[in-house]
Amino acid sequence: MKILLDESIPVQLAKLFPESFEVSSVSGLGWNALKNGELLERATQQRFEALVTVDRNMPFQQNSEQLGFPVLVVHVPKNRLDYLLP
Repeated sequence: MKILLDESIPVQLAKLFPESFEVSSVSGLGWNALKNGELLERATQQRFEALVTVDRNMPFQQNSEQLGFPVLVVHVPKNRLDYLLP
């Protein structure tokens, strides 16, 4: 499975996915400056199968049903790895 971690997610989280997952980060791809719509368009073009974010506004700003992949919004008090681990 090809997963994209939004810039709001610590890149260290990528190491915790199973080896069968291909996990990339927005920052690792150099996509930091992209607005959500353009980010999702590129993710679609690159055939990502899911986006993980803590941006609670993203589902309201974009029509995720048309993307072809889910946008997983993780609800945590802070976007630090120790909060994401559980």
